[in-house]
Amino acid sequence: MKKIIISAFVLSAALNAGTALAGSCPMDLRQIDSAIETSTLDIATMDQVKALRTQGEALHKSGDHSASVDTLREAKDILGI
Repeated sequence: MKKIIISAFVLSAALNAGTALAGSCPMDLRQIDSAIETSTLDIATMDQVKALRTQGEALHKSGDHSASVDTLREAKDILGI
């Protein structure tokens, strides 16, 4: 019985973690879009940020939220946000 309860808890936590990650992607995309508008980065760096943003959005839409969060975090780091 104890193993069933622990298994249910672990499964619930894993499912909720995926939902939490999925919810942060749209917010990250908005933050990146806003920072792009006011950024003074050079063109090559800005192209890199835009490519990461596009990749992150595609990963989000495909359901790979963990990879999306990592990719969008990289774009945010470059932008300094």
